[in-house]
Order: sequence, then C-alpha cells, then structure tokens
Amino acid sequence: MRLTKFGHACVRIERDDTVVVIDPGMFTGAEAVQGADAVLITHEHMDHFTEANLRAAVEANPGLRIWTNSAVAAQLDGIGARVTVVGEGDAFDIDGLGVSVHGEWHAVIHPDIPRVKNIGFLLDGSLFHPGDALTLPPHAVETLLLPIGAPWTKVAELIDYTREAGPGRAVAIHEAVLSEAGQMVHGRLLGEGGPGTGAPFSQLAAGESIELG
Repeated sequence: MRLTKFGHACVRIERDDTVVVIDPGMFTGAEAVQGADAVLITHEHMDHFTEANLRAAVEANPGLRIWTNSAVAAQLDGIGARVTVVGEGDAFDIDGLGVSVHGEWHAVIHPDIPRVKNIGFLLDGSLFHPGDALTLPPHAVETLLLPIGAPWTKVAELIDYTREAGPGRAVAIHEAVLSEAGQMVHGRLLGEGGPGTGAPFSQLAAGESIELG
C-alpha cells in the first residue's frame, strides 16, 4: 500500500488499482479525491467533512462510494445507495481491500460541548485512522495515524495511547491547528526527543507519500 498525506486529517491510500481517501475536510484540496474509488468519513466536523466538496466529488466521479456514520450520511441526502452507513463492529470490502470499523464517540473537548459520533477505520488489518478519538485498534497495527493537534489532545495522552496501541510506526495527522513551531515541538516529544512511545514517529508534508509494507 502507498499512503499520501493531504491536508490535516486526510490521507489517500492506494493498493494495486484501488484508491481510498479518508477525511477530506476543509483543509484538503479537491485533488485528494480525484480518481478515488471510495471516501471514508470518520465524523461530521468540517475539518474532516465538507458537504459541498463531497457532493461535487460524487457528481464528478459516478463510481465514487462513501462509507461513514449516520450523522454524516444524513447530510448527504439524495446521493442514495452510494452512501453506506457503518458503525462499531462493521466490516466491508472495497475492491478487495478489507475495512473494519472501530469506536463510537468523538473525544471529549469539554464536558459542556456535546459529543458527536466518531468512527475509526482499519484498512487491510494494518493501517488505522482513529478520526478524532484515541480509539485503540483491535490489535497492534503496522501504521497508526496519530492526531497530534486538537482542542481535545495533550501530548502525554498521545504518548500513552501510542504505547498502548503498539504500532510498527506512527504517522502524524490532524496538525493544521498547530503552528510550524508547535508541530516541531510535538514531533520532538512524540519522537526521539521524548520519553519514547515504542514506535518510530514521522511527520509528512502535504503531498508526501510513503510505501507501507
């Protein structure tokens, strides 16, 4: 599999002839979904999902399919069978690429702010995108996409989460709310300059790709 990082929480996964894009929100350009077979949306917040952009992508690509939770699907009324609602424990197949769904709720931002539904996606049993939550994958994965900057995160929790998840590597996502300096500080603490997570940590620039095993 090949992983390409796009804006903020968005990644594009390519395996053989199958292209899957996860969370192309407001910080992601339209090029992320061009030619995609499927889009997976973890939750309804605009940095992960923008209705107008996704409707435009569906109109431009008649073969594009979407898997997401019920809250996002409700905003895509009219697209019909091209949207599939999934939740915790579900599993499906995208042209031979297996996907399972894990988690239910967005992380707590503040007790006074209502929580929204959030699901994480495990692709091919080896790559996990948790959305906006520190949901543990069902087993140690090769690649954990780690949300490093958000109103609900702190570095201590990210370190402990990575240790508990036990991935082969951690790759940063969800960094748009951090300044360049903030990204460097977080990267140092989650990498070789911190107490250690047990996993190599990397930060990719927008458009940068890595090959996954």
